[in-house]
Amino acid sequence: MCGIVGIVGKEPVNQAIYDALTVLQHRGQDAAGIITEDRGRLCIRKSNGLVRDVFQQRHMLRLKGNVGIGHVRYPTAGCTSSSEAQPFYVNSPFGICLGHNGNLTNAAELAELLVDEDRRHLNTGSDSEVLLNVFAHELASIANGRFRVSDIFRAVEAVHRRCRGGYAVVAMIIGHGIVAFRDRHGIRPAVIGRRQTRFGVEHMIASESVALDALGFELVRDVRPGEAVFIDHEGQLYTDACGGAASYTPCMFEFVYFARPDSIIDNISVYKARLRMGEALAERIRSEWPENDIDVVIPIPDTSRTSALQVAHRLGVKYREGFIKNRYIGRTFIMPGQALRRKSVRRKLNAIDLEFRGKNVLLVDDSIVRGTTSQQIIEMAREAGARRVYFASAAPPVRYPNVYGIDMPAASELVANGRSEKEVAGLIGADWLIYQQLGDLIKAVRHDHAAIEAFDTSCFSGEYVTGDVTADYLARLEAARGDAVIGRRPDSAGGYRDGTIDDDAESLAAMR
Repeated sequence: MCGIVGIVGKEPVNQAIYDALTVLQHRGQDAAGIITEDRGRLCIRKSNGLVRDVFQQRHMLRLKGNVGIGHVRYPTAGCTSSSEAQPFYVNSPFGICLGHNGNLTNAAELAELLVDEDRRHLNTGSDSEVLLNVFAHELASIANGRFRVSDIFRAVEAVHRRCRGGYAVVAMIIGHGIVAFRDRHGIRPAVIGRRQTRFGVEHMIASESVALDALGFELVRDVRPGEAVFIDHEGQLYTDACGGAASYTPCMFEFVYFARPDSIIDNISVYKARLRMGEALAERIRSEWPENDIDVVIPIPDTSRTSALQVAHRLGVKYREGFIKNRYIGRTFIMPGQALRRKSVRRKLNAIDLEFRGKNVLLVDDSIVRGTTSQQIIEMAREAGARRVYFASAAPPVRYPNVYGIDMPAASELVANGRSEKEVAGLIGADWLIYQQLGDLIKAVRHDHAAIEAFDTSCFSGEYVTGDVTADYLARLEAARGDAVIGRRPDSAGGYRDGTIDDDAESLAAMR
């Protein structure tokens, strides 16, 4: 999972892009990058690390110009090289810089065609570089040396024909403006913002509306599935359907976990959706266990707080903060060895004994992925004196990999794969476990927007909306993941935590 931003302004955009990336930091902490244009000259800074660490004052001073794009990256398995920090750049045609959120399911096939037939050079193993070169090749073929907005849209249409998977893209075409587009299923999010200044109208593209809010931009609307948007240097905005949408099926996990609660995506309030998740979960608890003996509801910080609050309210029991998070400890997945990672989880969370001692506690989390972190948190609750520890997931069982940009573990690593609720409860050490039902989750999220046809629920249902994800594809993906693990350096061990610990994108294993 990654975060993207692009701004066409009337004043220097370096600080604005930096601020937007900081707000989108939850979407990726592995690397960050900004590219701006200053009278035809590129100004670039990108490296591994958090936004605040990558950009120092000396770097910001060099990022001149009123147009630019930015990116924060969370890597897929085995992808931690600083050479793969985005945005990427190619010099032909015109000079194009591109940042990408998502994953191409046919990246290997495309890479081979780009090298053998299109005669493009690929310098990394990133599917984002593949996507950039597909777009650049198509634009060069169509434009034939001339720049026309209509040619951009035809090039994006060709990208949609060639590329499969989930993707939201922002690209800067040197000397001309910024183009943004979204896959034809709308799996990955992108929104358009507008701001009136004393110098004129400025436009912004971002992964989430919260980035617009932070900079005083008004949310205009979402980029539609399959649509392309172009903003020229004068601030004129052009749009084109580029062949139209295949479906309107955004990723469910954006609402369950990844997006910030104060964002609005596809005209749906993430916060309201999570409140309704909690209400539906509470109703299932009451239905399955009407005579429950729950004394207190405690969320696993931070993403589950909204749902947990509604669970407690609907059940008529106390809501308490039982865990305090240390926000200044290093990420657990960069620790060398499972033992150190396990200790680091303990350092990250500390239980408040008074909220657990002698009580029957219901822990609420946004989801359960691998199960190891859930197990450790349950152990902490018992050590703090809980009499019984029950566990509720605001999402259904995660039984299948996500292949559209959330690099979730292979099926064999998912604790719920092939197991019942009772078996999962035994593995994580809970006295009782309950999951959200998929139908209830869908109703909770789609409540505000009838235009959405459905959601990509592949990690819960095993149904992939692009229609090209086969058993053979998943088997190859799992084999490749295993190969990556064997030779992996300690700092890319993120794929082997459960991750329901916080909203810093550390909660899910190896997410991009």
